[in-house]
Amino acid sequence: MEDILAHESELLGLVKYLDFAEFEDTLKTFSKECKIKGKPLSKTAGGSLRDSKSLIIQRDLVAAFDSGDQKVFFDLWEEHIPSFIRAGDSLAQKLEFYLHIHFAIYLLKHSMGRPDKEELDERISYFKTYLETKGAALSQTTEFLPFYALPFVPNPMVHPSFKELFQDSWTPELKLKLEKFLGLIFKASNTPKLLTLYKENGQSNKEMLQQLHQQLVEAERRSMTYLKRYNKIQADYHNLIGVTAELVDSLEATVSGKMITPEYLQSVCVRLFSNQMRQSLAHSVDFTRPGTRLTTSHPGEQRETVLQAYISNDLLDCHSHSQRGVLQLLHSRSEVVRQYMARLINAFASLAEGRLYLAQSTKVLRMLEERLKEEDKDIITRENVLGALQKFSLRRPLQTAMIRDGLIFWLIDILKDPDCLSDYTLEYSVALLMNLCLRSAGKNMCAKVAGLVLKVLSDLLGHENHEIQPYVNGALYSILSIPSIREEARAMGMEDILRCFIKEGNAEMIRQIEFIIKQLNSEELLDGVLESDDDEDEDDEEDHDTMEADLDKDELIQPQLGELSGEKLLTTEYLGIMTNTGRTRRKGLTGVQWSGDEPLRRPVTPGGHRNGYPV
Repeated sequence: MEDILAHESELLGLVKYLDFAEFEDTLKTFSKECKIKGKPLSKTAGGSLRDSKSLIIQRDLVAAFDSGDQKVFFDLWEEHIPSFIRAGDSLAQKLEFYLHIHFAIYLLKHSMGRPDKEELDERISYFKTYLETKGAALSQTTEFLPFYALPFVPNPMVHPSFKELFQDSWTPELKLKLEKFLGLIFKASNTPKLLTLYKENGQSNKEMLQQLHQQLVEAERRSMTYLKRYNKIQADYHNLIGVTAELVDSLEATVSGKMITPEYLQSVCVRLFSNQMRQSLAHSVDFTRPGTRLTTSHPGEQRETVLQAYISNDLLDCHSHSQRGVLQLLHSRSEVVRQYMARLINAFASLAEGRLYLAQSTKVLRMLEERLKEEDKDIITRENVLGALQKFSLRRPLQTAMIRDGLIFWLIDILKDPDCLSDYTLEYSVALLMNLCLRSAGKNMCAKVAGLVLKVLSDLLGHENHEIQPYVNGALYSILSIPSIREEARAMGMEDILRCFIKEGNAEMIRQIEFIIKQLNSEELLDGVLESDDDEDEDDEEDHDTMEADLDKDELIQPQLGELSGEKLLTTEYLGIMTNTGRTRRKGLTGVQWSGDEPLRRPVTPGGHRNGYPV
């Protein structure tokens, strides 16, 4: 009873809710009865005083908004806007997000001339911190997603994504939203205590229910994940039991004197790991690591066995007619996936048997050509695609297809500005151009733009990258067998240009240029090169492997310190040392050697040329 009497005034004051709800007569009767009985009725603080204080806060917030005073504004904001509203009300969260944008770009919109760089950087940094902390909650909202890039854009005023922010109407509209919000908030601050108690209690229960519901959803999700893992483990277990039984039988047979063949062991390995590999191809970036398996495995039997395992299981779906095959990952939205897919194909193309496998499907060539022309974001992807195409050009049918597809024109176009290309791109582009120019069809293509081709090649003669010189010389020598191109070359003074390089070049370069000058001054109507375009036979292909030492350069996916990876991981944890399947490789020509005195007359790759393979 004493507790009630101690708080009686406050308890009776709760009935003042009647005033808020406009029950004026009821409130008069209640107040009169309290007075008759001598009950204390708390006197609320003067409404006018409270209203006056609210107006001052609102005015200060709007003034800080107008003047761009970020610190003052957000100090007042956090002090006078209740935290449960800032954290739980979606309208408040969205408004606060746009307010941060307003202050971040304030100097860009209101400075005469160039804004102060230090102050601008400070504002952008403040906004970036907000995005990484409180603002992170809206990162999944489509409306706000573009603005997470704002701190990293050098000049937001000209960026199309932020065009709306710099329109004259944007700031006044935001100010109007701010004023309406503040009006609602400070009106709510005069809410009777009875209503406040009711709402706070209800809000607390609502938040608890939401939290419990979220926990339930998360628990169900984890349960489904664990169930899938359990089913997979169970399936692997049954598969393992079957393989184990076979191995026990094989062990018993060995005791009896029967030998276990390498082919049998490989078939067991395929059963254990191949299905898992193929199922994961379309779902994980790590699928592309088979390329590393080729590049890091030991040359010879082990590498050949790895390659044959990939080919026999049609790893790249070259025999599949599916519209959603593995090769479609060349067009993935992920730069990492595109890059590692290109690395894998380049690794295949570096090996003679790999080229033969890829050449069985024209869709591989078409997809590589599309990727080469479209790829403008990732240099490594384009380099690997170009490298694969250059190695494809060792095979005559693929040369024919590339010439027919107009790849020569694309190569000439990018070689017009060689200083913008990486060394790898430059070297492989010129080598690919030379291989295609060795064919009559390629020379005829060059004849259509003879002046441009001759200018590009003559410019490349003086390039500082001397690795490209043999391919430039080879291309020039080859196309000059066409009378119309010789006439164009003579008209532009090609002989004088070539003789300038004789004065500056080394002995090998000088001898090659002399051959080119001889070709330039020739009056032959037919091509004297040892090559026939009427026959697409592969017998004259230089069938050697051309695996570059730096094929795995600039890897995006790197193992952690001490972590097993690549060939070491596979041989240590899974397959052991793979045994060769015993397949006999085709032998390429070894009788035709390149002396170095003459320009190149057979298709080569930069890797094979450097390693001294016959050409």
